[in-house]
Amino acid sequence: MSILKLKRIDKSLPLPSYQTKGSVGFDLYARETVKIKPFTPTLVPLNTIAKIPKGYMLIIASRSSIPLKKGLMLANSVGIIDQDYCGEKDEIKALVLNFTKKTVVVKKGERIAQGILVKIARPEIKEVEKMEKKSRGGFGSTG
Repeated sequence: MSILKLKRIDKSLPLPSYQTKGSVGFDLYARETVKIKPFTPTLVPLNTIAKIPKGYMLIIASRSSIPLKKGLMLANSVGIIDQDYCGEKDEIKALVLNFTKKTVVVKKGERIAQGILVKIARPEIKEVEKMEKKSRGGFGSTG
């Protein structure tokens, strides 16, 4: 079993945790109150520094209710946290985008994102002059 070591910056906030037995992602909490202006990518600190186990990466995804409830989405779709991003000042943050016409407030302690640990492979990269298979068509070619 792999262990994900987490450090909370503000110990008054809960430790990230899975909300149900079937949860794939663990909830991450905003460390401070952040005002997000319309159409302005803004970082929300998530109160967590992670030591990711070898052979894994951590994906930061939006909680599914955030677009409907807050009018926010992750500006970069998902955040990818590398294994070597784990120093004392390497707090995980969510880059959010407010797609409404009004300023949105994320309050300190609000569950704003989720972390998902994913097993990875890191193959050797080899350049080739020609691909072995015939092209199947362009973007959206299967209908």
